[in-house]
Amino acid sequence: MEKDLLLDKSYQCPVCGAAFKSKTVKSGRAKSTGSDLDLRPKYSGIDVAKYEAVVCPECGYGALAKYFAEMTSAQIKRIKEKITPQFIKKEYGRDIYSYEDAIDRYKLAYASALAKEAKASEKAYISLKMAWLMRGMRENLPKEEEDNETKKKELAGQEEKLLQNAASGFMEARMKEDFPMCGMDEFTVDYLLAALYTELEKYEDAIKLISNVIVNREAPTRIREKGKELKEIIGEKSKNKS
Repeated sequence: MEKDLLLDKSYQCPVCGAAFKSKTVKSGRAKSTGSDLDLRPKYSGIDVAKYEAVVCPECGYGALAKYFAEMTSAQIKRIKEKITPQFIKKEYGRDIYSYEDAIDRYKLAYASALAKEAKASEKAYISLKMAWLMRGMRENLPKEEEDNETKKKELAGQEEKLLQNAASGFMEARMKEDFPMCGMDEFTVDYLLAALYTELEKYEDAIKLISNVIVNREAPTRIREKGKELKEIIGEKSKNKS
């Protein structure tokens, strides 16, 4: 069961100092079932993306777990001015987070990223993971909603907008920021961008990026191999479109 793969991790808010717990996935417990084209990891019985946004229940500051503690005094001031006054305390699922819970938490993380003037890569990473949430929500609609085409289209539209935000953000970061970026080297970021452009049907942009990855001997073998697979997919999709 999903709740058996979770634990409550302790945090201290860098903004208000509150001590609290947030649910996280137990290391090594979730069984991998592969990944999507854009590197979204998939696991049996759980959507790990639901548990990557951490939100302080007292002041409303939110961030992806890897960025939560990284705050300057100026950023703390901005959160206190722009986030905390509008924050309404909310209880999330006791045993697991629903997709609605997770999306709400990611919205707070993105609002906090804007308020603290985070790097383009951090905002892009939140957008990417929110897109994965929308995809996961669509794939796991309750049985009574499985035939709800309106709901599926709505979620697909939200996912596409988030993927566009992620692509533009990572492209901006690629030109302005140093690597590694969000834990990824430059070749992985270029692969990811090519995959996002493929999903957004921007095949010319995708093929330029992935071709550079494939021919670069410094790129990790795994990424080069995934790049070759992606290039074939781009070719098929562009043919079908024309």
